[in-house]
Amino acid sequence: MGYDVNETRGGPFVTLAIEAKHLKKTFRDFWHRPNVTAVKDVSLSVRRGNIFGLLGPNGSGKSTTLKMLLGLLHPTHGTIQILGGKPNDHSIQQQVGYLPEVSTMYRYLTATETLDFYGSLFDLPTHSRKQRTQALLQLVGLSAAGNRPVGEFSRGMNRRLGLAQALINAPDLLILDEPTAGLDPIGCHHVKQILRDLAAAGKTVLIASHLLADIEDICHDITILHHGSVIAEGQIEALLTQDQTVTWRCKAGSEQQREKITKAFRNITGYEPTVAATRTNLESFFVKAVLDAGQPEQAASTTDQAEVQLPDFLHPQR
Repeated sequence: MGYDVNETRGGPFVTLAIEAKHLKKTFRDFWHRPNVTAVKDVSLSVRRGNIFGLLGPNGSGKSTTLKMLLGLLHPTHGTIQILGGKPNDHSIQQQVGYLPEVSTMYRYLTATETLDFYGSLFDLPTHSRKQRTQALLQLVGLSAAGNRPVGEFSRGMNRRLGLAQALINAPDLLILDEPTAGLDPIGCHHVKQILRDLAAAGKTVLIASHLLADIEDICHDITILHHGSVIAEGQIEALLTQDQTVTWRCKAGSEQQREKITKAFRNITGYEPTVAATRTNLESFFVKAVLDAGQPEQAASTTDQAEVQLPDFLHPQR
């Protein structure tokens, strides 16, 4: 049991943010007898600057895999490299942000005090903590609630604060367990845009989630686990593309024109085409409807959030 170490750490920059090979985790009972094997043979390769989805039903081994990647559990077998080093290396952990499935914050601290506290755990100077705290509260849409005790927060607000906490150290790798759980559609839309912006800035994001629509919307690559083993993996576009069918998109034209095109298609291919109007997705429709209404508080906050850009400290240093 142990971890592979890249002695040179891939030079100044490694291509893979996460490289795990043949991970296995067996839990033992009080007498050290094998009790259950939660992860049987899992290998992951997560490229830098990508949003990676880790999927699977309950009991598939997702949480155990995440804990091994974070250095919270040691694999029974297999090797792990995180950003070119060991998961339990302090210098590597300083570069990782983590949002657990259930965030437990100190309920009597305000949001501002909470982020200041987590910043102090990374030995950030007082001035930097103050700047980052204000920037992150604005980024996640909690500026107006900065002085409220966390115990008064809704589940969605708590989730937003958890994401801000995971970003306080400007991590190169962000590991998120169900990041959009408890968020309303507008909050979910906003968080996904933040994650896209982080990836565009060169950050690597690993998401474990049951919300497949969110994964499909933002992830580049996915791995699906079942009973502790990998059953599917690859680029999401390639996995979901059906080569047997194609879609053409054009302006609708007149009904007479559509009939001519349909007839020509039928004569050339021998198949009857399906002709239907283009649909948007429900999330886009919902967000647009709220923004267009211009009255609810959510609409104003969403407009403000849409204009917020990543703080400078989350961009690569020039």
